[in-house]
Parts: sequence; C-alpha cells; structure tokens
Amino acid sequence: MPRPSLRTAMRRSCLPSGYGNVRAEGVWLRRSPARSRRPGPGGARAVTGVCREVSGEVGPLAVVYTKPPSLKTIQSRNPYVTSGGYFSPKHCYGRYRTAVIIPHRNREMHLRYLLYYLHPFLQRQQLHYAIFVVHQAGNGTFNRAKLLNVGVREALRLDDWDCLILHDVDLVPENDYNLYVCDEYNPKHLASAMDKFHYKLPYWEYFGGVSALTPDQYMRINGFPNSYWGWGGEDDDIAARVRLAGMSISRSPHNLGRYKMIMHDRDTGNEENVDRYKLLDNTRRTWKDDGMNALTFSIISREAAPLYTNITVDIGTPPPPRPTGTPKKWSFF
Repeated sequence: MPRPSLRTAMRRSCLPSGYGNVRAEGVWLRRSPARSRRPGPGGARAVTGVCREVSGEVGPLAVVYTKPPSLKTIQSRNPYVTSGGYFSPKHCYGRYRTAVIIPHRNREMHLRYLLYYLHPFLQRQQLHYAIFVVHQAGNGTFNRAKLLNVGVREALRLDDWDCLILHDVDLVPENDYNLYVCDEYNPKHLASAMDKFHYKLPYWEYFGGVSALTPDQYMRINGFPNSYWGWGGEDDDIAARVRLAGMSISRSPHNLGRYKMIMHDRDTGNEENVDRYKLLDNTRRTWKDDGMNALTFSIISREAAPLYTNITVDIGTPPPPRPTGTPKKWSFF
C-alpha cells in the first residue's frame, strides 16, 4: 500500500468534496485534489508496489562546475520528468511526495547547475517530486524568505505534499543518502556541511541553505518572516521560530549533509540587511504576526516549464525606514 499522506494528520474544514484545508496561526490554505500519477514517455506505467528509499548508484557524488549545461541537455538526461518539473518513479509508488522550492532572481547559470544534479539525485531516491522556482520580479531589494512563503503557498495549492524542501539555488548536494524527506517530529536542516564553511556548521543554531519541513511544521512556525529585505538574518529568525513553536532542529549527519556552493559575487539588490539584528531582537514578539498569515504578493505568471514550475511574483518593496527622531535644537535667548 502507498504511504498515507500527512494531510490525514492535519486539521480539516468543510469544503466541497475533493478539497483539503491546512490551518495554522489563523491561516487557511486551500489545496486542490492531488494530481494523478503522470506517465512518462511511452504512456502508462506498470507500477508494482512501494519503492525502496534509494536505487541505482548511490553515495558520494562528484560535483564539478566547469561549463554550465544547457536546459536542453538537462531535459534530454531526464526523459521521465514531465511538464512543470514533476516526476514519479516508473515502476513503483514513491514513498514520499516532496516539493522543492527555490527562490530565484538573476541566477540562471546557478539554476542550470542545480537542475543538472538535482533531478537525477531526486530520481535515485525514488520520490514523487516537483520543483518550483519562485522568481522575484523587478530590481528591488531581494527577499528570500518571502519568496519561500509564496512558493509554499503555491505548491500546496497545486498538490498534496508530504515534505517541503526550501532550497538555495547555489547549493548542490554531494551525497545521495542525504534523503530529501522530512523528519516526522522536527524541522530538518539538510545542508549541515557546506564547503564554504569547510564542511562544518558555522554556529550551532545555523539553519540556512537547504531545509526540510512538513506542511504542518511550516504552519506551526507561521512560515518564514516577510520582513527581511536583503542579505542575512532570516535563517536565524526561522531557527528561533522553531524553538518558540516547541520544536527543535534535526540535522543530516555531516558526512551526508555535504553541499558544494556555486561561488558568486553579492547580487545587486541583495545587499546586507543592516536592520537584521533589530529584527532578530523582536522575533519573540513578531513571529505570530509576521509570516504566512501576513503574506501579500501578486502573481505575474505561472509557467509549467519542462524542468520546473516557474512562478514570477511581485512581492512589493521594503517599508520606508522609520525615523530615528528629530535631533534636539538649541535656542539662544
């Protein structure tokens, strides 16, 4: 029998037949009926039982950045990936349904590298999966966490997922046994050993790069903060939310959670967030009000590309800086 969905463990509300709701911190997400298994080239598949967790050649991977592959090359190497970046194992039922969500802007080369390695990686794990790329429109200040909130909302609207993988575009996994599935009890940090940190955690509470949460866990922390514009701070806010929601962070072992970064310069529009420490000081007071229940955005386009679902979105602009007060004026009599 296929593994039952986590939707059965979530709170439900009365909707027309075939629809489900998820609620957390006052947020209701309407989700459409789960999509049917998509056949690959050649039509219907003969499915026999539940898949093993991994198949084929597994273990450490050699990740090399030389010449960026073309999208056409990636597509030819992944013939069973269907429109929108969906994949289901050919001869068995995937044990897990995983949505990979990638915040993106002006990183096309990085995206091609990631797709080149990530699609075969996920297929060897025999997952039912899809890849969602959330593209921030315009040239304003980048907001990674808000884009991830948008991606989660859109992914849950389209399908019924067991696990949400929040994935930076410049990190490629280096070991097949780093399974892209969620911990049943706690949010999971997958990128526990990055090459830029010499394959060690930079500090114990670090939760950046690649993480895995069930939809229920994501709603329990009210999603990610919307208020971090520019580089830095949101990962520490998310780690604090996990603790405040009564959970802890689980991690992939360091020998498995290895990632190789695609080196790059700091993007224009993603300058260091000088207000991040002030925001972090207020997380305990703001986390229940700043997240999925306060998310505002406008969808510009949705495109089912051959290798991923592209969602282009307008997420607005940062609020104007607060006045620091009027300096005292001296007067002379």
